[in-house]
Amino acid sequence: MKRFFIIFVAFLFLVIYVDKFDSNYYVIPDDSIRIRIIANSDSFDDQYIKIKVKQLIEPVIEEDLSVSSSLNESRFIIKSNLNKYNSMISSYLIDNSYNDKFSINYGSNYFPEKEYKGVKYESGNYESLVIKLGSGMGDNWWCVMFPPICSLEVEENSDIEYKFFVKELFDKYI
Repeated sequence: MKRFFIIFVAFLFLVIYVDKFDSNYYVIPDDSIRIRIIANSDSFDDQYIKIKVKQLIEPVIEEDLSVSSSLNESRFIIKSNLNKYNSMISSYLIDNSYNDKFSINYGSNYFPEKEYKGVKYESGNYESLVIKLGSGMGDNWWCVMFPPICSLEVEENSDIEYKFFVKELFDKYI
C-alpha cells in the first residue's frame, strides 16, 4: 500500500508539473529578424491604430518573405521594401485622420523583456523592423518575421486542440 501511495504521488506530481509546462512555444533563434510596432500611448484609440497597422503590414511582409530561404535574403527583401511599407502605413494613417508622425527603422533596435506562454525573452538589441507611432510611449506588439514565427502564431489560434496523453488518463480515471 505504501508503494502504491508513493507511485501515485509521483504520478500526480508528474501530471501537475507537465500540465504547467507549455510545449507549444517557440525558441527564437539568434539569427532572426523581429518586427515591433509601438503605439503612441496606451489609449484605446492609439492601441487600435497599432493593431490596424499590424493587420495592414504583417501579411504584406509575410508574403514578401515567403520567397526567402535565408537570413541574408530576408534582410535584402526587407531593406528593398522599406519604402513600400512606409508608403502603405502613411496612406493608411492619412486615410484614418491619424495626425501624429510615425517612423520605421530597420536595424539593431531595443526590445524590452517579455514573458509569453511561460517563456521569458530577454531585453536587448535585436535585428528588427520597428514601426513607432507618434511618441512611441504605448504598449507594443512584436513577433519574429524570419524565421516566420508570426505565421505560426496565426495557425496556433485555429481550432486545433492540443492534448497530453498522461493528463487525459489522469482526468479519465481519477
